[in-house]
Order: sequence, then structure tokens, then C-alpha cells
Amino acid sequence: MIEIIDLHKSFAMAGRMLPILMGVNLAVQKGEMVSIVGASGAGKSTLLHILGGLDRPTSGKILFEGVNLFNQDDDALARFRNEKIGFVFQFHHLLPEFTALENVMMPGLIHRRHPETVEPFARELLTRVGLGERMFHKPGELSGGEQQRVAVARALVLRPQVILADEPTGNLDTHSSDALFALLKELNRQNGIAFVMVTHNEKMALQMDRVVKMSDGRLEAV
Repeated sequence: MIEIIDLHKSFAMAGRMLPILMGVNLAVQKGEMVSIVGASGAGKSTLLHILGGLDRPTSGKILFEGVNLFNQDDDALARFRNEKIGFVFQFHHLLPEFTALENVMMPGLIHRRHPETVEPFARELLTRVGLGERMFHKPGELSGGEQQRVAVARALVLRPQVILADEPTGNLDTHSSDALFALLKELNRQNGIAFVMVTHNEKMALQMDRVVKMSDGRLEAV
């Protein structure tokens, strides 16, 4: 489903170009769970951002179902992000003034879908992540683990084909971390969603279908 081919990314810093990604290659199959591990600053998050169309590479290709993402203009890339990709970050970035249900509905509303078409599935997702009784609570009334489960539901509300997760359990205790990962595995099995996850959690990484390591700007099998 996804093929990353000879991907390079450099950033301008102090008058010179600093290479971060240097010839990254990776293929991800439909429904596959892939973890990316490596030292801090190795370029893992940069790769995830490019894979999700949040940034463009210096050179190289990312093919999604055979289509090169970066041959498209910014509007087409935004549509790809909205329709195909769900994002879960270490910091859940919930909007504090809105309820859990409203936060989950937000991507659909931004996508100009009518609330009546978005709300039933948002309610279903919150129930599936164990928050059916908490959907009218605001983020400040939820625990860290509950807030992260809201973020997972939000990532799923537009029915993406791929979830990109950047240290999704980094702020959670062991119990909440294990519970969240069990939920992700269940969603993967039930819906065939592919996951690409950056994590420092070795236990979690080893439970994925495949582990790759970012080192010196490249990926290698573990």
C-alpha cells in the first residue's frame, strides 16, 4: 500500500544544509503494523511527518497505492491527509473548550461534513474505546489515558487506511500504555488499518508485525 523510495530530507541550519533522512526505503502492506525505533534526533518524526504529507522531502518518492504523493499540489495533499491518514501524537492536542464527542467529530466538521453524518460514528468510536459514559466530558475532566483514547477515536473518525502514531504512549503510565496498545491492536485486526508507529517502548515495538530501526538517516531491519 505504501512504498517509500530513496527518501532524502535536509534542513537549512546556520547557513548550511543538515541532512536528516538519507536514502530511506520502506514498504508497508495493507493492515500491517510497523514500528520505527532509534535514538532521539535520528529523524523518526521527520519521516512520519513526510509520510503523512505534513512536509515534503528534499528528494525521493512516497507511493500510496501507486500514486506519488509529492507529484500533487498542496490542496490534493491536504485531501489525502484528511481522507487516508489518521494521526496520533504523544501530546493528544485536544481542544480544551470542547467535549470528547466534539473533539472526535472535529476532523469531519473541518472536512465540511454535516454534523448529523459525523456524530453517530464518533459516538460509536468513543464507546469502542471505553468512553461511552464520558463523551460529554471536556479534556480537563479526563485522565491522561482517557484523553489519549479520545485522540485515537478522533484519528479514526474519517475511516483512514493508515494510522501514523508518534510516541502515542510516551506520557502514559504502564497500565494505560498497555491498554491503549491493546486497543490499537484490536482496531488493526477488526478494520485492517495499517499502523506506522514511532516508539521508544521496546515491549510495544516487539508486539508489532515488524520493527525497523532508524540509524544514520536510514532504516534497517531489526
